[in-house]
Amino acid sequence: MFPSPRLTVCRRALAASGTAAVLALTLAACGSSGDSSMPGMDHGAKASASASASASHSMGDMPGMDHSAGGNGLSDNKDGYRLTSPDTTLAAGKQTSYRFTVTGPDGKPVTGFAPEQTKQMHFYAIRSDLTGFQHIHPTMAADGTWSADLASLTPGSWRMFASFTPDSGAGKGKDFVLSRTVTVPGTETKTPLPAAAQSTEADGYTLTVKGTPKAGMAGPLTVTVTKDGKPVTDLESYLETYAHLTAFHEGDSEFAHLHPETEVKGGNGGPELSFHAELPTAGNWRLFLQFMTGGKLHTAALTLNVG
Repeated sequence: MFPSPRLTVCRRALAASGTAAVLALTLAACGSSGDSSMPGMDHGAKASASASASASHSMGDMPGMDHSAGGNGLSDNKDGYRLTSPDTTLAAGKQTSYRFTVTGPDGKPVTGFAPEQTKQMHFYAIRSDLTGFQHIHPTMAADGTWSADLASLTPGSWRMFASFTPDSGAGKGKDFVLSRTVTVPGTETKTPLPAAAQSTEADGYTLTVKGTPKAGMAGPLTVTVTKDGKPVTDLESYLETYAHLTAFHEGDSEFAHLHPETEVKGGNGGPELSFHAELPTAGNWRLFLQFMTGGKLHTAALTLNVG
């Protein structure tokens, strides 16, 4: 364990039940944000998450669901707060909108949210094979109904995550990550998780990962960004950090949200990004790292294995 400043972890890695072993991580690369083998990948500020084959209303009935303190992002309810949506299916092959509401312990829609990294709501979508990542900042109507505008989705099962912090009521100041699944009709073509490697490329940038964090323990993780063999030092601020890092666990889509330790104080960043890594569960994790240069958002994907 080690101290970390304000931007260390916006959403702490959410532990799944039964996690106990301390296991070394092998860092793996998967390919660039422009990799055509990753259906649904969007290079804007969008993300997606893997899902179970079911589009049930309540995630709480899923086998192995962890309802412990902090949760793991796989339930649609926690501490009286619930994620509801009329959408259980979404059309394939075209832009679409996912509608949802967060209700509080009193059963009423929550309309007051504290900004987290400049946004009141962070929304993620990912397919069950951990492809198609989209990270969106949806808009809220006066009645508390949110609309997340999704890029084209490929057929299959998707999980939709809502990450938020109420600014009043029983959950004031607490971080929540709730999720539901939707089905996109059509013939699903699954993409195997890429093999392990220590570097990956995205939009001409090379990202090299170093570190040996342990399962269930916090530890340092460093990403070095280069281009044409030269260090990149023009990383721009994105959501109050120099990079945004989201992780999903293979098989169940357990959610983790980590950030660089270095606080943005003006000017550009790079080439090294130091992270507080705290992934609690053994198995493969798919990481999506977003960073900005020249006003353009880039998305790189990495596979981490907890042996």
